[in-house]
Amino acid sequence: MRYGIIADVHANLAAFEAVLADMGEVDSLWCLGDLVGYGPDPNECIDLLQRYNHRCVMGNHDLAAIGRLDTSDFNAAAAEAAEWTAHALNDRSIFYLSNLPERVVVEPFTLVHGSPRSPVWEYIFQEKLAAANFDHFGTLACLVGHTHVPALYLLDSTSKQVLASTPGAGDRVEVRQNRLIANPGGVGQPRDSDPRAAYGLYDSDTGILEWRRVEYPYQTTQQKMRDAGLPTRLIERLAYGW
Repeated sequence: MRYGIIADVHANLAAFEAVLADMGEVDSLWCLGDLVGYGPDPNECIDLLQRYNHRCVMGNHDLAAIGRLDTSDFNAAAAEAAEWTAHALNDRSIFYLSNLPERVVVEPFTLVHGSPRSPVWEYIFQEKLAAANFDHFGTLACLVGHTHVPALYLLDSTSKQVLASTPGAGDRVEVRQNRLIANPGGVGQPRDSDPRAAYGLYDSDTGILEWRRVEYPYQTTQQKMRDAGLPTRLIERLAYGW
């Protein structure tokens, strides 16, 4: 079976549509949280995801949008966007987000937004943090988002050392023996200096997890954000992938 893996869509409909078109037919979509926040199309992105057979977990921006997370730890632009999103959501979207779990297990993966240790909030961006999280999930692999940066952390079965890498488009790993934590990168707001939308594909027949990138018309999203009065910093960063 073939699974599409998405994270951090952040209400960027143009990016989400480009990713879905690029990945082609899948048996299911796995969404690693932050479906909304930052971007101009929260309801449309939620509606689009629900057209697919899918599993989705809660992200910190999803929680903030429904008033269940204090935004005092957000930067000013993120907090402003969270407030805008909260007012933009319709009742169907609020209901959907309110019922998302923090963790989903779909063998051989555990799905979370931040980390298995702290599913909504913790960022995994270095080997030390990844190493501390392997004891917090029981499956062979864990899929995370939150950083908006593609990443792979392999736990070597012999040395017990964590080996970190930053996968590029087309890179693959076999999910068979070594335990791992993987991040597909961000769909709607990449932060690795590559503005292309990032996502992953998993083939359960071969056990191969692959990282993918696709260009999308970010100018369309930028104009929608300007029309909505969203922060300039959030608009500009889409062109640069930071």
